[in-house]
Amino acid sequence: MPSPRSGPVLRGRRSECERLSSLVAAAEAGRSQVLVLRGEEGIGKTALLDFLVGRATGCRVGRAAGVESETELAFAGLHQLCSPHLERLGELPDPQQEALGTAFGLRTGSTPDRFLVGLAVLTLLSGVAEERPLVCAVDDAQWLDRASAQALEFVARRLVDQRVAMVFAVRDPDEEPRLSGLPELVVRGLGAGDAAALLESAVPGALDPRVRDRILAESHGNPLALLELPRALSATDLAFGGDAGPGATPLVQRLERGVLRQVGSLPEPSFRLLLTAAADPTGDLPLLWRAAERLGIEPGAAAAAEAPGLVELRDRVRFRHPLVRSAVYRAGTPAGRREVHRVLADVTDPGLDPDRRAWHRARAAVGRDEDTAAELQRCAGRAFSHGGLPAAAAFLARAAALTPDPARRTGRCLDAAQAKVHAGSFDDAAELLASAGEGPLGDAERVRLDLLRAEVTFAADRGNESLPLLLPAARRLEPLDAQLARDTYLDALCAALSAGRLAAGPGVRQVAEAVREAPPPATPRRGDALLSALAVLFTEGLAAAAPSLHRAVRAFVTEDLTLDEALRAAWLAATSAAALWDDGSWDALTRRHLEIVRDAGALSALPLALHTRAVVHLFTGELATAASLVEETRSVTEVTRSSLAPYGEVGLLAVRGDAERAEPLIQRCLEDVTARGEGAGVTVVQWARAVLCNGLGRYGEALHAAREAVACPPEPGAAQWALAELVEAGVHAGDPAAAAAALERLSATTGASGTDWALGVEAGSRALLQQGRAAEDSHREAVDRLARTTVAVGLARTQLRYGEWLRREGRRVDSRVQLRAAHRSLTSMGVEAFAGRARHELLATGETVRRRTVETSRELTAQEAHIARLVAQGLTNPEIGAALYLSPRTVEWHLRKVFTKLGVSTRRELRRPQPAAPDPGTRPR
Repeated sequence: MPSPRSGPVLRGRRSECERLSSLVAAAEAGRSQVLVLRGEEGIGKTALLDFLVGRATGCRVGRAAGVESETELAFAGLHQLCSPHLERLGELPDPQQEALGTAFGLRTGSTPDRFLVGLAVLTLLSGVAEERPLVCAVDDAQWLDRASAQALEFVARRLVDQRVAMVFAVRDPDEEPRLSGLPELVVRGLGAGDAAALLESAVPGALDPRVRDRILAESHGNPLALLELPRALSATDLAFGGDAGPGATPLVQRLERGVLRQVGSLPEPSFRLLLTAAADPTGDLPLLWRAAERLGIEPGAAAAAEAPGLVELRDRVRFRHPLVRSAVYRAGTPAGRREVHRVLADVTDPGLDPDRRAWHRARAAVGRDEDTAAELQRCAGRAFSHGGLPAAAAFLARAAALTPDPARRTGRCLDAAQAKVHAGSFDDAAELLASAGEGPLGDAERVRLDLLRAEVTFAADRGNESLPLLLPAARRLEPLDAQLARDTYLDALCAALSAGRLAAGPGVRQVAEAVREAPPPATPRRGDALLSALAVLFTEGLAAAAPSLHRAVRAFVTEDLTLDEALRAAWLAATSAAALWDDGSWDALTRRHLEIVRDAGALSALPLALHTRAVVHLFTGELATAASLVEETRSVTEVTRSSLAPYGEVGLLAVRGDAERAEPLIQRCLEDVTARGEGAGVTVVQWARAVLCNGLGRYGEALHAAREAVACPPEPGAAQWALAELVEAGVHAGDPAAAAAALERLSATTGASGTDWALGVEAGSRALLQQGRAAEDSHREAVDRLARTTVAVGLARTQLRYGEWLRREGRRVDSRVQLRAAHRSLTSMGVEAFAGRARHELLATGETVRRRTVETSRELTAQEAHIARLVAQGLTNPEIGAALYLSPRTVEWHLRKVFTKLGVSTRRELRRPQPAAPDPGTRPR
């Protein structure tokens, strides 16, 4: 149908075609555009992508398509889009070159950081678009391998003003929803008139009105159905209204039946050529002809194969629709499919594509085959090194199925299950564990089976169910593998701490008691010392555990760690430092934990590392840095789909005093963590609510929240901090008994610690319950001690409380000294609610205080503030982009906004003295 704005368009798709034409125009004008086409099978998404590509006459075009059989081959889809531009790989920053080259198998190396891969693709495509606008069309996105999908979604969410248009076509409903939150266009069925016209164009002869009406009704305007259903009916059916009868198959099966009728009439050589093409989804035409030659198929067979319009053999092999490929493949006999896979393996270069060759060999295998299984296991090793966990899991699972020796097959089932868990395929992992359970199991294999079952349940957000599996497994491992037993106890302790008050069955104390009953390790490691100290903490209390816990924490701070030690125990060590009120070690360990998680590419652990590091900055008063980490966490969770509650954001909003945004988030988090059985989350969120309410002067609510936070000891960290909030809330809410009881519990932890942070918090809380000279001495002690720590927010709040007390004592002049210091610090840090309290007190002393006013339009976002700090450090735009997973062009776009808001025009002006810049632990490496 003609359109004056965009020329010829698809029948019944005027608005969709105009939308796509506008995307091309925007990209040509330098405005990035992203669109997700969602619709059912055959609704016309591919045709719309073809229209988009046809419109992009003045642009470069990149195309990729997900292939169902390649969903487990890491970066397969991404390679399709990037391969035409790999000659530009050398233009990327070194870390990005390394990541993308390793992902595509062009270089050897360790598992590439998924974020660096995404950033490398963003930089690569942005560079291509600098020369000429780029239009990227990605079809069948629901079948992209997970690594490619994550990288492309990462790019799509970070396009700002590059000359790039990116359009995805994804089947709806999709079993694993992807690309959520991006601009969407739902592609629906054709209208009645257009559907009827399309149907009539597909039928060469007479069409019985009853058949026409039935097809129109069943197709619901689906173009593929309208084109394929007539082919599924015989000429008699079309002419005289034949009926499929009461046992009619679903629509997709009927479409496939039409394909089968077409291929059933083909000569045998032509069908074998089609079957060979369907068995290799790469579309490599020379490979197909090499295989055809081995199979004795003459070139003339191609004409008959192409005649029905099922396939196109030009520069590449292209089936008319993925449905055609799958139908052709299923039409072959098992023996026929094995034969073409065997030949495809023979003609695939083992040097260039060993993994696909092994996969074809596996599909060709009859019965058990140890040689093929061993080759698949080697493929899994290569996939692990390239960061392809799904591919590694698929190779291992197939290797297990082909392994003839029962004992070795059990071991490979366990290996495959472990890989499936890491790849997030929990159902597949459970099936493999069931298979392993049916094989011969020694004691060690039985325990490993239990451990993996516990890991599956914990990873699937059923942490309360993992402890009953972990504890017995650890005990049974003691005589078999003492080191693995200790590691399992560490895992059990982490799970118990996470479950906290919501643990179903054994909890922290039960794990600690089991650890103390276990035989000591023959050669103690740092993790063993930490485990032993924590076992004392949770059975006898901090006073008894403090000496050994201090030593264990210091070992993690001062000594180098292996990767396994760091990933397994660094978070526990940081938690122990918080329990000891050791702010220096807490700072160092959270920084180290974040750095190691990033370096290792342990994406599943990254959200927790970012959240815990953000909380440290909430105490040190670096709220802008905390906000940057929170912003980064959002990016991480978009890619990893982490279910971890946003603890960093909850704490940030609470410390700021932003009730409007904090309160609904707090409520959602409480519901979420309660549903998932994450008791530690209840403590953290209720502590944050107590901070929020104390800052706003809502002391009754703060008292209730603090009581909830400390209701189920022992929980280190947030529960201890909540005791201090409870003292303050109790005093102001008129419940001194509750405050005194909280102070007694607080003193038990602070006295055992003996750090300035601990004793300063205790002194400040004690002062609230004292009078006269004793109260003043305690206030002064608190200020002096906290001034020697990094907890700047705690110091400013202590000065606020001291100033409040002095004013109530009638000492206005003295109170102004403390209140001014508190107001200045709290305001500069952005701790708005407590700063408001300080301002109110200063006004009550008779002092005039100007309200801090900043035009909203001139306030920097967290991202802009972070970029400004990095510019102040002297980093270039590419370096900043590498640090923040942004393209240099996007950094430039943000920087222009920074210049406008701050009224500066050069980078040099941003290098004037600035607030403290983020430490190395706050920036991606």
